[in-house]
Amino acid sequence: MQNGTLLAALDLGSNSFRLEIGRLEHGQIRRTEYLKEVVRQGNGLDEARNLTPEAMQRGLDCLARFGERLAGFKKHQVRAVATQTLREARNREEFLARGHEVLGFPIDVIPGREEARLIYQGVARLLPQSDEKRLVVDIGGRSTEMILGQGYEARVMDSFRVGSVAWSMRYFPKGEFKADAFRVAQIAAKAVLDEALDAYGKGRWTMAYGASGTVGAVADMLTAAGWAPGVIPRAGLTWLMDKLLEARTVDRLRIEGMKDDRKLVIGGGLSVLLAVFDLLGIEEMHAADGALRHGVLYDLMERDGPDSDVRSASVRRLALKFDTDAAQSRRVGAASTRFFEQLQKSAGQALDDADRLQRKLGWAAQLHEIGFLVSHSDYHRHGAYVLEHADAPGFATPELHRLGLLVLGHRGKLRKLEAELSDAAFAQQLLALRLAVILCHARRDPDLQGLQLSAKAGQPARTLSCRAGWADAFPQSAHLLREEAAAWNKTPWPLHIQGL
Repeated sequence: MQNGTLLAALDLGSNSFRLEIGRLEHGQIRRTEYLKEVVRQGNGLDEARNLTPEAMQRGLDCLARFGERLAGFKKHQVRAVATQTLREARNREEFLARGHEVLGFPIDVIPGREEARLIYQGVARLLPQSDEKRLVVDIGGRSTEMILGQGYEARVMDSFRVGSVAWSMRYFPKGEFKADAFRVAQIAAKAVLDEALDAYGKGRWTMAYGASGTVGAVADMLTAAGWAPGVIPRAGLTWLMDKLLEARTVDRLRIEGMKDDRKLVIGGGLSVLLAVFDLLGIEEMHAADGALRHGVLYDLMERDGPDSDVRSASVRRLALKFDTDAAQSRRVGAASTRFFEQLQKSAGQALDDADRLQRKLGWAAQLHEIGFLVSHSDYHRHGAYVLEHADAPGFATPELHRLGLLVLGHRGKLRKLEAELSDAAFAQQLLALRLAVILCHARRDPDLQGLQLSAKAGQPARTLSCRAGWADAFPQSAHLLREEAAAWNKTPWPLHIQGL
């Protein structure tokens, strides 16, 4: 990625939507613009965990405004990520589809641990280089992330379903601050966070940092009141709780340094922060400048190259963990790449999009046999299930789903993927992978000389041409290819084979 390239990250949080735009300068990203809007989608989930029409519209209106600012940006320059509220929302697909339309870019719902990893990346990138062992805590609207790391490496990551919006709605629903409410809210938060004690307790870190949201708001209030800038001591939290109890209600709350948009969620956020301090034995926490959106920017920068893409490392780790046949994966990967390149060249696909699709096809080839560790029977189904539920740093939930679909579809009937075959790019990836698996069925390097896969731009049919004598030399492969053509001819993407 070239110096001077603009990158944009959108954080669709439970309380606020944020847009960070930065310019790449010699491996660092310098902010050029920052926009934030309080959307409060976190309190817009009804009892059935559906986003209400009002909450959905607030989010879409914000995305439309952000979309106007991002006009002219290319797809590889922008990434939008959504967190806990959309992880929970049962009607999220409707919001994501409409959000993609008004924003102009897709929105990734990321798993909790992936959110934690990106938060740590954002914090670490904006801190001075150090070998200190770091605890990073981010109290968001509906989830709290904890990470242990050193340098740029996040080593232990978790996400807990407790946050400022959720706890404020549950324990301070009328905007009233009472001692009993704080006591019960802290007990409830500790019950959720209790499993963090062993992994994140005292002795496992030397410095505690807080990112974004609640921590930033509390640090601002304490600094305005005369406490050390950027530092949150335990005594400062007690002082702040006393101020809330003195005010009794949100309407009467007047604290220097507190923004109006924080008043409705400060009770829940402070309760969770107190619980974290008590549970992990924290005496003071430093407010960090970095946050999720900064981690997304640096991750976006690293995705530009296959060697630096953290997703490639995740794929290698999964392949090793599930003891896949590396030689067979290499064969299938090389063959599928060859067919995919032929198809892209003949169909006139845009180069940047082709590179992205080809990289993901390569990952599918590396992982297409991970289901073997579960059972050889229906191993493709087992493999797809594993990917749907894998902890894979760097991947958004939709990306893992897409990868799982390729693994599911690399063998067997195509009918099970009928809905997905409406996507031309997916159909191209799947065809290349299935052909590669067929031709590597003997688990040795296939003879691909003279085999050419092609398509005409704008036409659905694909043609696989074979050299003279190839079918006689490889009768089993020829038989399997005829069966494959028959299967594709029942789909919107017919396959013709010449020379068999």
